[in-house]
Amino acid sequence: MILGTFVAVMMAAGGSADALSSVTVKNIALKAPAAWTRSNVDGSEKFLAPSGDAYFMVDVGTVQTAGMKAELCRTKILANMGGDSWTMLKVGGQPAATKTDTDAAPDGSGNVDTVTYVGCNGKTTWSVVFYMEQGKKDRFAAVAEKVGTSVSFTPPKGKKG
Repeated sequence: MILGTFVAVMMAAGGSADALSSVTVKNIALKAPAAWTRSNVDGSEKFLAPSGDAYFMVDVGTVQTAGMKAELCRTKILANMGGDSWTMLKVGGQPAATKTDTDAAPDGSGNVDTVTYVGCNGKTTWSVVFYMEQGKKDRFAAVAEKVGTSVSFTPPKGKKG
């Protein structure tokens, strides 16, 4: 019942702004809201909501140790990012993790929720970090989850699966 009400409110509020389409960032694919503006900021892909109330950053890297197991790769990522309060999951069939943090907005306007997803397949590391004004959490939390859990690995260009 609540979900149905949420969907109805989203559609009434112009939920089409969050219609997802497939995008590629280096050698991962993910779903991103089609109406959001994409730009490159210091090597990260940034996707900004038309309202300006939320955005997310996507980073993709290469594992430096050949033959690393995906689970160990995730463990190393989490250790580097502060390994507590993560929820373990699989995204794109590979080890991943997520957590949500709340911080004061830099301009003092309220609180900001940061939803982080990270993962690795043993060759490629990725992160999706979603920032939203806490007052807009009802509007953007579901979008953050859909984006963060949509990551899949694509074969390098010129190579078959």
